[in-house]
Amino acid sequence: MKNRKNLRYLTQLSVLLALELILAYTPLGYLRVLPGLEISFLMIPVALGAMLLGPAAGAVLGGAFGLTSFGTCFGASTFGATLLAVDPLFTFLTCVPTRLLAGWLTGLLFRVLSRRSSRALKTDGQQVPVPAYAFGAAALAGPVLNTLLFTGALVLFFYHTDFIQGFVTALGAANPLTFMALFVGIQGLVEAAVGFAVSGLLGRAVYAALRRSRV
Repeated sequence: MKNRKNLRYLTQLSVLLALELILAYTPLGYLRVLPGLEISFLMIPVALGAMLLGPAAGAVLGGAFGLTSFGTCFGASTFGATLLAVDPLFTFLTCVPTRLLAGWLTGLLFRVLSRRSSRALKTDGQQVPVPAYAFGAAALAGPVLNTLLFTGALVLFFYHTDFIQGFVTALGAANPLTFMALFVGIQGLVEAAVGFAVSGLLGRAVYAALRRSRV
C-alpha cells in the first residue's frame, strides 16, 4: 500500500513537472495581451502541486520554475542576461530559491487551512471536505508570493546597480517599496487574478476527482 501511494505521488508530481516544462519552453506559458504586458502561467502547476501533493512538491515544482527562469538569463531574456552580467550568483538567488520558497509556502498555507477544517468530523466519522477558501487562498498565494519574493530579491541584490537604478529613475520611484509596486504594476495584478481563478478552480476539481478515485 505504501509503495502504491509513493508511486502515485511520483506519477502525479512527474505530470505536473512535465506541464511546468511545457509551459516554460513553449508559448503556452505566456499570454501577450498588450505591448509590454506579458502574463505568465508558470505558477499554476506550482500552486496545483502545492495543493494536491503538499509543500515538498510545491518546492520541487517551484525550483523547476526557478531553474527555467534562470536558464532564460543565458540569452533568451534581455533583462535576465543583464542581471547575469552584473552578478551571476545574485541572479541565481533571485530566480531559483525565491520560486522554490513560493511553492513551499503555498503548500504550507493550504495544508494549514485544510487541516483546520479536517478537525471537524461528520456524524458518520468521515472528514469534512477541504473548504473552497483553502483552494482560493493557496491559488492566490502562489503568484503573489512569487512576485513579492522575486522583486524583493531583485531589490536586495540589485537595487543599487546602475541597471536597476535606470528603472527607478524611469518609474520615478522614491524608495525600494515604491519601485517594487511600480515595477510589478498591472502585470502582477493580472497574474495574481489569473492564478487565483485557474489554480483555484482546477485545484478544487482535481482534488475532488483524486479523492473519489481513492474511495
